[in-house]
Amino acid sequence: MIFVGEGALLRRAVTHAATRGHPVDLVCSADPLDAAAADAPHLAAADVNAHADALARACTDGIVWSLNNRQIFREPLLRTDGLRILNIHNGLLPRHRGLPSVAVLFALLNGDTEYGATVHEVDAGIDTGPVLAEHRFPIGPEDRYHQVMLRGIRACHALFEETLPAVVAGTAHPVRAASVEPSAYYGLRALDRLGAYRDHPAYARATDLGPFTAHAPELTRALFPGPARAHPRIGARFT
Repeated sequence: MIFVGEGALLRRAVTHAATRGHPVDLVCSADPLDAAAADAPHLAAADVNAHADALARACTDGIVWSLNNRQIFREPLLRTDGLRILNIHNGLLPRHRGLPSVAVLFALLNGDTEYGATVHEVDAGIDTGPVLAEHRFPIGPEDRYHQVMLRGIRACHALFEETLPAVVAGTAHPVRAASVEPSAYYGLRALDRLGAYRDHPAYARATDLGPFTAHAPELTRALFPGPARAHPRIGARFT
């Protein structure tokens, strides 16, 4: 199997798969250390779609996992025979499509009472493919951004571990289409609407990034304009 993405979530998934004896044929990420736990080949690709042939040759079981991945899969990779591309998404689909860093913020501003993680098949849309499984958890009335984001990350890893055996066995099938529930997309343009929420009663909770301040630059630019040193949370470490 092949892994595409970045960060701790990707590394944990690679490590889990390798320790369970699953073949890790290639890890596509910016950091070669992401592949170290599996002693697997590494590919640093700004556009993974340009390497469709290489991925098809490398993959021994036809499974491609996308975790914490900001790249959008397109042709020719999407139509490569023999590859099944699965994405672990931090958010409930289709309600929280797009960037999780932005989706969590608006989930709190919109008064959502639950959040979670979703595993879905990747199609030509953005977070629109058929849903295989999901993990839901409640959002409490006092929950803050960093708390919901952390639970979402943990839910992503748990969902990967839970669904991996069925995916490998070929018994993981869609439980529903992603389009059967209300859909919303949260990309960078959604942040242009933040000014209208300054007086929202949930604004302080929704923008309390905590240790994620250093890991969501698109939010820190929108919330705290000016030099990074102007905000005390910038540079905080997330462990």
